[in-house]
Amino acid sequence: MQIIDLSKQDTIINQYMAEMRDAHYQQNRLLFRNNITRVGEMMAYEISKTLTYGPRDVETPLGTARVSVPTDKVILATIFRAGLPFHNGFLHVFDHAGNAFVSAYREYKDEGHTEVGIHVEYLATPSVDGKTLIIADPMLATGGSMELGYKAFLTRGTPKRIHVACVIAAPEGIEHVKATFPDDRTTVWCAAIDPGMNEHKYIVPGFGDAGDLCYGGKI
Repeated sequence: MQIIDLSKQDTIINQYMAEMRDAHYQQNRLLFRNNITRVGEMMAYEISKTLTYGPRDVETPLGTARVSVPTDKVILATIFRAGLPFHNGFLHVFDHAGNAFVSAYREYKDEGHTEVGIHVEYLATPSVDGKTLIIADPMLATGGSMELGYKAFLTRGTPKRIHVACVIAAPEGIEHVKATFPDDRTTVWCAAIDPGMNEHKYIVPGFGDAGDLCYGGKI
């Protein structure tokens, strides 16, 4: 399984990450959402380089142009609610892709909020059979919601290729993906990999709860 950490490269993504991590910058939800979207766009561009391409003849007003275009059928999948602006960034690039959505949210099992469970209750997806499945979720912390989301999508077929895309990952989440996703068909893409998680299973230093930062607090 290939793990790609884009923070190791000198790209403008690092500027967006610096802004999103900044506690003062986070006070403006619009700016935060926009940067999540922009990271999605740039990560989608990088993933586009891994697709299979074939020639296509296009009629122009002056003749015929042969263009190399993707032949893979792409499904963009995300996990409510934090994944929505990230998903939109991918959709700006893969505008002909199918779209899949699942709800998976953390439920604390104890008063100290140290034992975390994941609850899934909604799924809307086309068939993923034989297609390239991109699962875009900003935070890969424990990996639990990513695994359950993936298993939900598998009820609609077996993808040819899987790309796990996240803004920030923890080593624990990456190891969980390695243990639960097919090794020979999966690539994990991260804008950054942080050292670990705190006792509440939030990535540290991270940038906090992506859903709350995008859309406000929840009960």
